[in-house]
Amino acid sequence: MEAVLSLQNVRKAYENHLAVNDVSFDVPKGCIFGLLGPNGAGKTSLIRIVTTITKADSGKIFLNGEELNSSHPSKIGYMPEERGLYKKMKVGEHLVYLARLKGMSAGAAKDAIKGWMEKFEIESWWDKKIEELSKGMQQKIQFIATVCHNPPLLILDEPFSGLDPLNTNLIKQEIEQLKNDGTSIIFSTHRMEQVEEVCERIVLINSGQKVLEGPVSEVKNNFKEHKYEIEFDGGIPTNVLSEYEVIDQKDHSFTVRLKEERDSNYLLKKLIDSGTHVKSFREILPTLNEIFIKQVGEPVTT
Repeated sequence: MEAVLSLQNVRKAYENHLAVNDVSFDVPKGCIFGLLGPNGAGKTSLIRIVTTITKADSGKIFLNGEELNSSHPSKIGYMPEERGLYKKMKVGEHLVYLARLKGMSAGAAKDAIKGWMEKFEIESWWDKKIEELSKGMQQKIQFIATVCHNPPLLILDEPFSGLDPLNTNLIKQEIEQLKNDGTSIIFSTHRMEQVEEVCERIVLINSGQKVLEGPVSEVKNNFKEHKYEIEFDGGIPTNVLSEYEVIDQKDHSFTVRLKEERDSNYLLKKLIDSGTHVKSFREILPTLNEIFIKQVGEPVTT
């Protein structure tokens, strides 16, 4: 697994507060990587270190195999949760200004920005002032500012905030296309359902420390509780369920928790042998939201 970004034993303290405590993880190339954690966990401190806004007290960070240095911000696109657009500037000139800060020439910036505006069908916004745009419209502009210089690494903090479902899907599609084109994306949000939908790997930070890391499917599998939902037609003999922990039961379905995974084959055979018409038999894996709560001990803000 080749990494676009590698953090090795990174530590950062502010006065008496240890914000990041010996954190290590790799972000693979061409991957959508979830950076998760409750408020105050250390996510923002890590992002500020990676984007060279601040420096780590110790540890090392590598971008494409090169130790992080002052030239790397031009290779990173960062979309912060708190947007920083200048309200009085016009959209076109503002985007060109931000692109030039990333090292693009004026001509290349205009071409790239116009291409993105055409893609979003917002060419008419070029001469509008930022303050004339809705929050969702400003979000699109912020996204263009983040990606127009074609960085190999994107950091997106709550990228769907303020977007309606239609524009949320539009940005999701563009994120997926960027990933398919080889861009690596760090995706930070409190919305665990969005993480399950778009991320391939995650790292969970709590109190400045790494709690867990891995592919989403592997993380969910590691926390499974051998719960199965069975749907059926007709009746079901009561003695079939007597030896199992039934945690939910309805007219034509029930959910059980088994002691071991292999017991699922035995239960299915027992149901079939009893004459039960089984329509579906599926394992219920925990959601990332459930895993998050279990690991950090607090609900996720939605």
